[in-house]
Amino acid sequence: MALNLVEVWVHVLCLVSIVTGSNICTSRGVSNCKECLLIHPTCAWCSQEIFGKAGSSLSRCDLRDSLIQSGCGVKFLEFPVSSMKILEDVPLSYKAGGSDDITQIQPQKIHLTLRPGDSKKFTVTVKQVADYPVDLYYLMDMTNTMKEDLQKLYTLGNDLVSALRGVTSNLRMGFGAFVDKPLSPYMYIYPPQVIQNPCYKFPEPCPPQFGYHNVLSLTDQVQRFREEVKKQKVSKNRDAPEGGFDAIMQAVVCKDNIGWRHDASHLLIFSSDDRSHLALDARLAGIVQPHDGECHINQNNEYDKSTVLDYPSLGMITDKLSENNINLIFAVTSGVVELYRNYSELIPGSVVGTLSEDSGNVVQLILDAYARIRSKVELELLGVPDELSLFINATCLGGEVIAGVRSCAGLKIGDMVSFSIEAKLHRCPKEKSRTFRVKPIGFKDNLQVTVDFACECSCQQSSVPASPSCHLGNGTLECGVCLCDPGRLGSRCECTEGDYNPTQQDRCSPAPSEPVCSGRGECVCGQCACRSSDFGKVWGPYCECDDFSCLRSKGQICSGNGDCNCGTCQCSSGWSGEICNCSTQTDSCMGSGGMLCSGRGHCGCGACECTQPGAYGSTCEKCPTCPDACTIKKECVECKHYQRGDLKNCNHVCRDEIVPVDELVFHEKNSVNCSYKDEDDCIQNFQYYEDASGKSFLYVVKEPECPEGADVLVVVLSIVGAVLLLGLAALLVWKLLVTLHDHREFAKFEEEKARAKWEAANNPLYKGATSTFQNVAYRGS
Repeated sequence: MALNLVEVWVHVLCLVSIVTGSNICTSRGVSNCKECLLIHPTCAWCSQEIFGKAGSSLSRCDLRDSLIQSGCGVKFLEFPVSSMKILEDVPLSYKAGGSDDITQIQPQKIHLTLRPGDSKKFTVTVKQVADYPVDLYYLMDMTNTMKEDLQKLYTLGNDLVSALRGVTSNLRMGFGAFVDKPLSPYMYIYPPQVIQNPCYKFPEPCPPQFGYHNVLSLTDQVQRFREEVKKQKVSKNRDAPEGGFDAIMQAVVCKDNIGWRHDASHLLIFSSDDRSHLALDARLAGIVQPHDGECHINQNNEYDKSTVLDYPSLGMITDKLSENNINLIFAVTSGVVELYRNYSELIPGSVVGTLSEDSGNVVQLILDAYARIRSKVELELLGVPDELSLFINATCLGGEVIAGVRSCAGLKIGDMVSFSIEAKLHRCPKEKSRTFRVKPIGFKDNLQVTVDFACECSCQQSSVPASPSCHLGNGTLECGVCLCDPGRLGSRCECTEGDYNPTQQDRCSPAPSEPVCSGRGECVCGQCACRSSDFGKVWGPYCECDDFSCLRSKGQICSGNGDCNCGTCQCSSGWSGEICNCSTQTDSCMGSGGMLCSGRGHCGCGACECTQPGAYGSTCEKCPTCPDACTIKKECVECKHYQRGDLKNCNHVCRDEIVPVDELVFHEKNSVNCSYKDEDDCIQNFQYYEDASGKSFLYVVKEPECPEGADVLVVVLSIVGAVLLLGLAALLVWKLLVTLHDHREFAKFEEEKARAKWEAANNPLYKGATSTFQNVAYRGS
């Protein structure tokens, strides 16, 4: 059978005690059972009055196996073990449908038993159930500037209902309106008629200013939503901010008046075009009473404490939204959207959408906002005691485990995610048991965790007053040791307060100049009796040690990730540093390319430190101006290995270890083979590699690939041969051109010859065979 974690620790510490002769349990010198249990989860207490060999001095607080080997009976051992038991584990629902019993979180109830310093893990699974019921309450700003938005909402009423029907078949809708507190300086009071008709200067009158009015409680008769919107008329106030937060508070806490269902997704749509008053703003009107966070809606469905109570604070609204599982959607215009985004960052489970000028996009805005809400599951922890620390790892889509994260995004309806939660008890509270809740934001389902604190010893219940074992009955025997009566001291109450001399007192100080018992105890019978402290335990031969003087971070000793032992933090597994605030895990530094900090920085304390100029992002993944990894590491090879280039920033940017090698070895993961040509035209090959711990190496090939020197004879012969070849080629080309030219001329002559056809009469060179001459002197016969 496999050993559990506590048993493994016991065996390991037993081996350590054999080698070193001591362990953490015996080094504290505790005097009672309860203090022993607080030291470490592996420590046990022996309540047997006499055990071990005669004359031997054994510590009652020791490892369990060591006490048994020393002769302590098993029935006298005080060794509570941490445990975890699931009390309620109803399977997750597939689809809501018409069932009222819908389960979106599993398990539902867990019981933990924890020893101080020990931890137990449990897993929470969350599923977005399809066709989940929806309660939508539309809370609208009714000031005059929202007049067109009101008309548009009426026009789009049917479209809104149809769109939401596509999300759920079980829909209820309601409507509420607000303006601001009906008193000066938030409203006009002069002339008198402006009180009843703030729009008396306008063609159409408007109703008096009001704080908040629940117009329509949530109903499944959704057609009434459009009917009630049609009846509404805008009012007018004096200052720019509105009383929207007053209205939000009443819409959230007045569950019976609004009609929020227990098994439904609660959506509160807040529509406005301006900012809202915050807590303390009402002092301008003389209102100094803080908001009490209670419901104050009268029989007319109006907020009747508007002129009595201050505006609620953002923190109070956040608490009430979480308490009532309501998701707030800010549907505001572009002018104030940034302000409400800042509010949304402080309100878990809320989203912000930008309304068009006339609210024409309100239907799509609500659908998009609801999709964003349903696409994310984020856990919130309610009622966790200060003595308990919770470490959460999320397993999101694709089985990806994200350490230290309590949310998953990018989900679709029907997707299932899980969260591994480790609960660790640091110190014992006053109560013996506490209950806290783990709840996805906006869900009605939650996991109820009850924790029993194993800080007490059962042997305390069977103490023996005035026991003979305590020197003639001068004390109470409890868990094998004597609790002395007032005025009596010593292990068996054998001493009185005056039974010591200066020689004995000298043994209570390490040096004559040092205070007796470090100023934190009394010297009794030659030994220090350390005084108790409200901060923690004090121990040691001279009361020099304690478990509360270590450095703190965020109010927790050793950052809550280790134990304080005599002023020094002993970090738990996975943590390092002087105050144990540095995580040794590198998962959060892993970039999408499989390299730590994307090869542009170094992982320290679970976070990336980007060293490449221009790089940013949680894993240095964003860098528009960055070259690739080979180009970056080339500079490191040059400056660290060859001592050339930018030596000034070399040690800061290049923290890789240079390892000269004969040839590069193939690594399956986290390695990149690179090469470049240096200033000598040599090709330098190297490999950038990161091991599992995040340490990076540059494996540089010792011998670069350099070009060899040229052969002179070969070069000369090559040149001569090239000249001859070029000359011969030129002659051949010239001969070819001449031949071609002659062929063309001859062909041309032949062509003209073939076309010539001369006649004798027309030939100017033709001469007849005989010649005739005329005698000019001849006059006839």
